[in-house]
Amino acid sequence: MADASAKNGHRAGNGARNDRARIWGGIDLGGTKIEAVIVDARGDVLGRARHTTPATGGPGEVVKELYGTLGEAAQSVGIEPAKLAGVGVGVPGAVDANRGTLSHTSNVAGGWDAPYPLAADLGDLMGGGKVVLGNDVQVAVAAEYKLGAGRDHRSVLGVWWGTGVGGGLVLNGVPWRGQGSAGEIGHMVVKPNGARCGCGRRGCLEAYAGRASMERKARAAVRKGEKTLLFDIMRDKKRTRLSSSVWASALKQKDPLATRLIERAIDMLGAAIASVINLLDLEAVVIGGGLGSRLGPIYMGHLQDAMHPHLFITERKPVMRIAELGDLSGAIGAALLAGPRM
Repeated sequence: MADASAKNGHRAGNGARNDRARIWGGIDLGGTKIEAVIVDARGDVLGRARHTTPATGGPGEVVKELYGTLGEAAQSVGIEPAKLAGVGVGVPGAVDANRGTLSHTSNVAGGWDAPYPLAADLGDLMGGGKVVLGNDVQVAVAAEYKLGAGRDHRSVLGVWWGTGVGGGLVLNGVPWRGQGSAGEIGHMVVKPNGARCGCGRRGCLEAYAGRASMERKARAAVRKGEKTLLFDIMRDKKRTRLSSSVWASALKQKDPLATRLIERAIDMLGAAIASVINLLDLEAVVIGGGLGSRLGPIYMGHLQDAMHPHLFITERKPVMRIAELGDLSGAIGAALLAGPRM
């Protein structure tokens, strides 16, 4: 995959020409992968690394892997993590930025119900370095607003379609975080008493559109005897989960189960996004995340069609954009949270 950061001036470099006292780290914790970047004061990416998110071991194991990924990214520019000016971490779930804790995340394995001191634990591994937390999609949307697909607009909804469905808002140029968990579009109810969501509630958008929920539905269908290429493709790609690339390959081969589940997901996404537009009258919608970035260019027309019947003012539709910073938007946004201001 080409480095998406290069296309918007976020150039990977050797770091030799940079003042290392002005270098920050950013980490994006996802359900299947951890992405880390090192950026300068302009937001330019100097180094990056990606690791797999641990599927077992709970929060402690996840924190170790966060540190390992950050260390690899820092090593690529010749700096130790302890020497970074600061580190931001974008995490899925409810964030208390003041306490540096994470709770109520359903897409990262094990033990996150009670507030977990992720910032303090990662800071300890860094030898006491500064670590700040932000919601993963909120920081990714802030990065797209400043540097990417949302930069020409004052009000933006970001929808990150991947393992789960996350959201973020910029209102009149200001990221809106509410009390810490604003923008959770994935937990808007699109069908009362509907499918069970990973959060424990019923009828959430994520229960229909989240990759993890769709995988559970696909496995249940196979147990009932339905035929699909999804799991053959997964094995051929040596994956243990139905990744975005697995879904894309199955759709390309017109697999009926994959097609049905993705089309249902897009219908539910359309209803939820339109409801947010009706409430806030936003200028633009940016679609990101693993599935969003991969399938968005193909299915954007379908998504707009799914939104149309639910829009109150159909003659003033929001501008629809695909995230421009690619897989790095969350990590870049997390780094900006830690210090760089442009």
